[in-house]
Amino acid sequence: MSDADVTIDGLPTHYATRRPQAEDAPAVAALLADHQRAAKGSAGVDPEAVLGQLVGTGSWTRRQVLVHDEAGQLLAWFSVHDRAAGRTLVEVTVSPALPDDEAAEIAGHLYAAGERHARDIATMRGLRTSLLDTGAYADDLRQQRWLDAAGYRQTRTWLQMTRPVDPGEATSLPGPREGVVIRPVDRHDDGLPVASDLQAVHRVLEESFQDHFSSYRESFPEFVMRLREDPGHRWDHWWLATVETDEGPVPAGAVVSTVLRPDADGIPGSYVDYIGVHRRARGRGVAKALLHTVIADAARRGRNRVGLEVDADSPTGADGLYTSLGWVTDYRTQSWHRDLDL
Repeated sequence: MSDADVTIDGLPTHYATRRPQAEDAPAVAALLADHQRAAKGSAGVDPEAVLGQLVGTGSWTRRQVLVHDEAGQLLAWFSVHDRAAGRTLVEVTVSPALPDDEAAEIAGHLYAAGERHARDIATMRGLRTSLLDTGAYADDLRQQRWLDAAGYRQTRTWLQMTRPVDPGEATSLPGPREGVVIRPVDRHDDGLPVASDLQAVHRVLEESFQDHFSSYRESFPEFVMRLREDPGHRWDHWWLATVETDEGPVPAGAVVSTVLRPDADGIPGSYVDYIGVHRRARGRGVAKALLHTVIADAARRGRNRVGLEVDADSPTGADGLYTSLGWVTDYRTQSWHRDLDL
């Protein structure tokens, strides 16, 4: 298939569309940064992550299109991510420099294309229904208007939180309660993780979140593949928690973190991608022990912050735990969903 075959139905002919190439990464990163500054007042784009999504391993499960004007100026980036069975992520980023009516027209065609691609993906998977999943910054009224017009509904608000890390926390934080053990996933001599530990982390996270908002099953290969796409991923940033029972130690929780790119001072941070505690172990301080593990690890590595995302309406009150441990909210994002019946 040639680049000429990549089209967005209904888009006026004075726009050009094509697949992204590696050399497009700087322009796409700049587009994302412009969008973030307009939507939330600051930007934090990782160029390496953008490149990975455009042409690296992250591109393997995505269908993507770039929209240019007649002069070759990048106007929009469109991505449809086959994330898991019954879950398709649709991402639409349109330049904030465009007039509102022109930006809305482009966005409308891209969201319509997102639905078509999601139906195609669901059909290939043999599904009868699927969920379109996308998002917006809480203060980005422009994107929210487009989502509403495209038939999406706002379903949740997320707090994007950060906590500073003090070097002394490498050794000063309290350890787990009696009967709770936190350990890194076991690794072979070549540094690769032991499969049984990775499977235990996946299983305990799946079971921990099954009663949470919009929970869905993500297979083990999908889970590992998606996390490996992140350039900040490290196998030594996976931890497994166990609790002692009458039958011996059993998995009780897990945390997976990644490396955040250096900030304006050139210092990297850590980010909590996933943290979950199994229902059988709640109330035993497992979540706090896992968080202390990530903080202490960041301090030992000379990092200055730990970021995470939490459901603002979490029934577990997780935001209260994070606040009590020093996290503060930097900004808010929203989940927007649309159900597809095939």
